[in-house]
Amino acid sequence: MTQKTIAATALSREIREHKRSVRETALETLKNIQTLDVSVGAFLTVLPEEELLAKADAIQKKIDDGTLTGPLAGVPVAVKDNICTKNLRTTCASKILETFVPPYSATAVEQLEAAGALIVGKTNMDEFAMGSTTETSAFLQTRNPWNLEHVPGGSSGGSCAAVAAKEVPLALGSDTGGSIRQPSAFCGVTGIKPTYGTVSRYGLIAYASSLDQIGPVAQNVSDCAALLEAIAGHDPKDATSLQRQDCQFSAACVQDVKGMKIGIPEAYLQEGLDEDIREAILKAADTFRALGAQVETFPLPLTEYAIPAYYLIASAEASSNLARFDGVKYGYRAPEGEGLHEMYKRSRSQGFGPEVKRRIMLGSFVLSAGYYDAYYLKALRTRALIRESYTKAFRTYDLLLAPAYPTTAPKLGVSLEDPLKMYLGDIHTVSVNLAGLPAISVPCGFDRQGLPIGMQLIGDAFAEKTLIRAAYTFEQAADVLAAAPAGKED
Repeated sequence: MTQKTIAATALSREIREHKRSVRETALETLKNIQTLDVSVGAFLTVLPEEELLAKADAIQKKIDDGTLTGPLAGVPVAVKDNICTKNLRTTCASKILETFVPPYSATAVEQLEAAGALIVGKTNMDEFAMGSTTETSAFLQTRNPWNLEHVPGGSSGGSCAAVAAKEVPLALGSDTGGSIRQPSAFCGVTGIKPTYGTVSRYGLIAYASSLDQIGPVAQNVSDCAALLEAIAGHDPKDATSLQRQDCQFSAACVQDVKGMKIGIPEAYLQEGLDEDIREAILKAADTFRALGAQVETFPLPLTEYAIPAYYLIASAEASSNLARFDGVKYGYRAPEGEGLHEMYKRSRSQGFGPEVKRRIMLGSFVLSAGYYDAYYLKALRTRALIRESYTKAFRTYDLLLAPAYPTTAPKLGVSLEDPLKMYLGDIHTVSVNLAGLPAISVPCGFDRQGLPIGMQLIGDAFAEKTLIRAAYTFEQAADVLAAAPAGKED
């Protein structure tokens, strides 16, 4: 992959102890991006050097005068390109927003900057977060740093690839149906999907409002916890934001799973799961047992209904959310056409890509008068039942252990040949979003091609600290990345 880099929290410590400067760190990051991103393609926009260094100097001044003392002060961070950044282009990897420059920043970005993080640029993604490979981007093809012939996953593929290639130590992603956890698994990094409402969605350009959640991507669990701690909290600008008093996530990075009960849903180990992944998950279960946890399989009802319920609900919400992109207020407007409706039609036809159009059409169909009850309402009822099945499971288990995806990263171009097969691959992740639960993806091995395998730990609502404690304990005990195949990690 790339040269070794220091972990984010350790990097900040060196900066605060004046062993290195924020300016020096910023220049190293720019050099990494310029050198590595030619092949990886993680970034859509990078802050110009002069502007980046000005921000670095301003952060350094606050560190020197004692204003900034936290664990992210001076640390470079990349931001997924569906999260608004003031005066910095935000495109959702779509032609329809190619020239959009927001007049404000998302709350999560403001919180990062308040913590002293250095925003360096915007990362590539599937267009409007619709996809599982980052191949539906209108602008760029992102590659998996472990093998450049393979995809990084999606939709937060650019963020995960940037962290995996060690272009930056931290990144923000968004997770609607697995869009942080799946690319984290593909790229051998750690990613957290928080409990719905833990991180403000203000400034996140919506795909499916009841499912979307911003979350952290990092090289290890402790960095992920520090990043989540910085962006969590109530936001009056977001009606779905929760009042939480338990957001000190870094304190959960302790090695202790003794007495913890962990369940593995039987359906997640059945037909369709790659054998290498099955072996890695079962080996992870053995590791937890050796560390003092109790691990067993159990039946989780309604698993087979998660995919249809998710895609009906997500597409319905997308068709509504994306109606605002009409060529009138902002974004792309078709140069030809007569009359208002013709302008709408041409702007949206030319501005949106095939996958976005497919989901808008599906969503419009299920919300139409003749099919609303037959499809959308049934999907909502199914969602409630899925949530209840998790509630029952967590009466017995502290956590659930599952694969993050049925396969490792496929080769570029393969997934787009069969969109339905790509949808079905989300079987292990979408129900977490339907239920509004937290989950974390952590590296747990490699397949025979040398590609990373990620395991997923799922917790009850507000159980991020339990997730982080278990993931940190596993990470320290297994040290998976230290055993990376020859030539992949150096």
